[in-house]
Amino acid sequence: MTEIANRLNVAKSTAHRILSTLLLKGYVQQDPRTETYSLGLRFIELGHVVLDNLDLRDAARPVLETIAQETGETTHLVVPERDDIVYIDKIESEATIRMFSRVGRRAPLYCTGVGKAILAYLESDELQEIVERISFEPKTKFTITTKEEFLIVLDKVRLRGYSIDDEEHEEGIRCAAAPIFNHEGRVIAGVSIAGPSQRMTDEKLDRDSLIVRQRAQEISAKLGYREAKGV
Repeated sequence: MTEIANRLNVAKSTAHRILSTLLLKGYVQQDPRTETYSLGLRFIELGHVVLDNLDLRDAARPVLETIAQETGETTHLVVPERDDIVYIDKIESEATIRMFSRVGRRAPLYCTGVGKAILAYLESDELQEIVERISFEPKTKFTITTKEEFLIVLDKVRLRGYSIDDEEHEEGIRCAAAPIFNHEGRVIAGVSIAGPSQRMTDEKLDRDSLIVRQRAQEISAKLGYREAKGV
């Protein structure tokens, strides 16, 4: 009590009234043995309210712009919805030849780079449930069509921290994608780039994949995920 009163430059009686109110509201807690004060659980609750209300698009938009500048490719922000992904934001490439996409468009989780990036980081029971529902319909001759091969690919995604769509959803289009996590460590979205295969060479795809992974980690950190560097 004395230390707090001195730090606030108020009388001990004033500090006592303030602390009594904060204690009643749950903002501070007191150790009955030492009589020292510490922050209460109410601050954690308030922190979650703030984090839950952060707008994903607002947090991601400047990072999407950076990715588009660094890679020169169309950049997407995507969220999962049952067995699909939904594009909720995009930055258009300035290249003459580019991928067609639009905000609101849907695509399957299993054959898109960003879908695989999200699936790879779901809880095992949730992933299993989704995989059992997937029919693995071939969209192109490159689409993964077996559950066994698909699960092996997801293992590789976890190892690298990013995923690749090698013309699996649309022929002639290659993509790189990475997951976005919220403050609870739960994957909630993904970011991806996409471009024509003649421009997205193996060398460029490898380089751009690392950019996407790093920038996705930045978005996760903005949403309160504190272990993004370990993704």
